[in-house]
Amino acid sequence: MATFGTLSDRLADTFKNLRTKGKLSAADVDGTVREIRRALLDADVALDVVKDFTGKVRERALSDEVNKALNPAQQVVQIVNEELVAILGGQQRRLQFAKKPPTVIMLAGLQGAGKTTLAGKLAKWLVKDGHTPVLVAADLQRPNAVTQLQIVGEQAGVPVFAPEPGNGVGNPVKVAKDALKFAETKQYDTVIVDTAGRLGVDAELMKQAGDIRKAVDPDEVLFVIDAMIGQDAVATAKAFQDGVDFTGVVLSKLDGDARGGAALSVASVTGRPIIFASTGEGLDDFEPFHPDRMASRILDLGDILTLIEQAQEAFDEDEARKVAEKFATDTFTLDDFLKQMQQLRNMGSIKKMMGMLPGAGAMKQQLDNFDEKEIVRTEAIIQSMTKTERTTPKLLNGSRRLRIARGSGTTVTEVNQLVNRFEQAAKMMKTVAKGGVPNVPGMGPIPGAGFSGGRGKQQPKKKGSKSGNPAKRAAENAALASGVKPTGAAAGSGFGLGAQGGKPGGPSAEELASLQKFLGR
Repeated sequence: MATFGTLSDRLADTFKNLRTKGKLSAADVDGTVREIRRALLDADVALDVVKDFTGKVRERALSDEVNKALNPAQQVVQIVNEELVAILGGQQRRLQFAKKPPTVIMLAGLQGAGKTTLAGKLAKWLVKDGHTPVLVAADLQRPNAVTQLQIVGEQAGVPVFAPEPGNGVGNPVKVAKDALKFAETKQYDTVIVDTAGRLGVDAELMKQAGDIRKAVDPDEVLFVIDAMIGQDAVATAKAFQDGVDFTGVVLSKLDGDARGGAALSVASVTGRPIIFASTGEGLDDFEPFHPDRMASRILDLGDILTLIEQAQEAFDEDEARKVAEKFATDTFTLDDFLKQMQQLRNMGSIKKMMGMLPGAGAMKQQLDNFDEKEIVRTEAIIQSMTKTERTTPKLLNGSRRLRIARGSGTTVTEVNQLVNRFEQAAKMMKTVAKGGVPNVPGMGPIPGAGFSGGRGKQQPKKKGSKSGNPAKRAAENAALASGVKPTGAAAGSGFGLGAQGGKPGGPSAEELASLQKFLGR
């Protein structure tokens, strides 16, 4: 995610300087807070928010909770994380639904903030959650706004209530009122009202939005704000709060700016929670806003929970179980490989998913250079194969690979690389499925892997004499075979401190005392 990229980099550099210090002085804390202040101001965070934030961080960083900590640097990072969560709203706030349907959700904001597209995203998200929403075209001023909402509704698979053509024709308040009757008649449980915006805040905009609010009495009024708006975010949010009053905030275009100061300003200044975030242009690039997860992303601590949720939505558990069985029985084919690739693509952008991993900031250059179309090329190569070739890759000789390369618009080298990667992945997963330790190409077996089967199984040590004298070795092996423990120095340690005179046990107390005296202890 590009959002907060600059802020994340600046904060990471700041905390890096603390890791070498065993104890933090007041000067160290002041220097760190100064760098945090600069980073936040560069990210377009409102000045009042920055002052309040850095004041709390400094106060806590100089307290006993840091001075007595085993790792002061980690403690400071934890403090910054907790304060970030606080200014982002603290706890996650969910949508409030009406006890008696339909639930009315009104969208408000400036023109260009992305309200119309966001209406479609919200509707699609509600459908996944089991609701039956309807979109209402109450923006009758912006050219072709009604047509745009109809197209978005069609893409989202959601009906649109649009009795007026728009383009300056029609009464938006009447449309909003009629939409409630329409929803009750057709039994839609959620009504999403898309209202008009302006290029700037003015009295006419506020009056129309206020009239619509009075007419439909919405359960939620969501203020849609462009995350790239910068310092103007606070003034715009306050104007809408005074003129219309909203119950929650939706951040749009959160992927389009490396600063993202609006997110850190709006919730703190208005006291209204951020409920949703739009993270891309697609209708699926929409997610509930979690303050704690967003703070973790800013500090490059990862967002594993969101990643898991996306994986659970995209992957079929039954299909995953079948694939695991195929790994174990060595029946995994290129067809299965293709299905796995398609499920991975259904999760969304690979770059975004990688960006949710802890420490992703260190891989920034590699992520920027990653080509999302690589999966498309892989699919094209596999789909250019015959059914038999996908099932039995060993049939892929030179002429077949040349045909596949031509059919997929790739080179023979790319086909060879895909087949090699598939074979290596199949071998590794088969080993893991059987409880073994996988051999990573170029690395050998993974050290420390606690598997009980396969190659990783530790072989029992061979029992027997290790003497270099053949006669002595034969005698000691014979003694072991008969169940008699060898005696003398040969049976003891390398210093000849084994059992003495056929008696079990170690050296005597006098011998140990002499040895310690010899060693100078």
